[in-house]
Amino acid sequence: MNAARGPAPGGLPVPPDEPASFYAKHVKIHPREISGRFDRLRRFAVFGLLALFYLVPWLRWDGRQAVLFDLPARKFWIFGLVLWPQDFIFLTWILVLLGLSLFFFTAIAGRLWCGFACPQTVWTEVFVWIERFVEGDRAKRIKLDRAPWSAAKLARRTTKHALWVGFALWTGLSFVGFFVPMPMLTQDLLSQSMGGWALFWTLFYSAATYFNAGYLREQVCKYMCPYARFQSAMFDRDTLIITYDTNRGEPRGARARNADYHAKGLGDCVDCTVCVQVCPTGIDIRQGLQYECIACAACIDACDGVMDKVGYPRGLIRYTTQNALEGKPSRTFRPRTFVYAALLGLIFLAGFAGLMARKTVALDVIRDRNALYQETGDDEIENVYNVKILNKDSAAHTYRLSVEGIAGAKIEAERHTWRVDGGEVYSVPLRVEAPAGAVRGGHDIFFVLTDADGPSRRVVEKARFIAP
Repeated sequence: MNAARGPAPGGLPVPPDEPASFYAKHVKIHPREISGRFDRLRRFAVFGLLALFYLVPWLRWDGRQAVLFDLPARKFWIFGLVLWPQDFIFLTWILVLLGLSLFFFTAIAGRLWCGFACPQTVWTEVFVWIERFVEGDRAKRIKLDRAPWSAAKLARRTTKHALWVGFALWTGLSFVGFFVPMPMLTQDLLSQSMGGWALFWTLFYSAATYFNAGYLREQVCKYMCPYARFQSAMFDRDTLIITYDTNRGEPRGARARNADYHAKGLGDCVDCTVCVQVCPTGIDIRQGLQYECIACAACIDACDGVMDKVGYPRGLIRYTTQNALEGKPSRTFRPRTFVYAALLGLIFLAGFAGLMARKTVALDVIRDRNALYQETGDDEIENVYNVKILNKDSAAHTYRLSVEGIAGAKIEAERHTWRVDGGEVYSVPLRVEAPAGAVRGGHDIFFVLTDADGPSRRVVEKARFIAP
């Protein structure tokens, strides 16, 4: 698209002489390697989170996988805890806690999640490490990008992408391992008999990891992630943010190491641009707070290192608040953070209490609708039911079943106790008989399930008994 540069002095438009585009071409960002206290903290977070992701599917607990979201069986195993569809409220509880925690920590210290724990950040770090290992430091990677294709360049690029693909496939397999038992999954993979859905999700998650962490990188944070757009709603003037001290640093400029830069009217910033070179999103923090900043604090480590070399105090770029920069009092705990903390505490306690009070057994009674009732030769009325006993515990239990609500009613079955394994749904058809004179028409009846190992644990389920 051609565009005029503006009106001529007489008011007439200047004819376009060069094509102009409204879209800037994407330039690949090669972040410079840096070391420092925040870099060590970020590496610790990356290794810790990756260890959880890749190792947890291999953990064993009571002869089974410790963490398994078994969708076909509709039950989630989390170490000794078994959650069923009836326990969906607890999943909602966890999601609400995570959401409020994000708001709470963002109000206190900005985008800590983005800089240290977001999956996009974690896996991008690994892919950049692989790229740096194969292609060299920042200067060598930029030089390789600009160099014409050759056998050496092709070999390096092929090696890098092969390592990326291998790591992405391992990531996809580990992800599916949370939903399919990992021993079964690896055995199916080695025997080339992996099921269609398991293969699809392995390849899908692998491809997502490969493209997001290998190609898109900072573009996910800048253009795709909604958090960058609404984070400002959680910020205020007392929120800790990574910022450049303009009063101290400006005017910036180069100078000799031992020069009296104050006499030249210069600030502490030597304009080395190292803070820009280390930024994974390619921004200049000296231009102020920007939504592209993911608060990884790499610029703080870079600037502190430069300040150490030139003999200036650290903290030209630092974690601080807008109020502190202006010399005003800064408060970490304020009404907003108190509200978030109070809500977090209340919701956690309520959910934890509900989890502790959660019954480890459930009873489902379905009356047979093929026949309303049957009269027996012993002057009794008989109804047929299908009873399902759900043992939510991880250990096996013995349960005893009885009926109440109608005088003389009893269960006609070969036995009245059943041993149900942990996580098992035990289904048993049975007949309930009641004296013909004890009931007329429809009447409520109550099935009482008692745990023989702990009589205080009992479940009562109401059903309907039909009589003439």
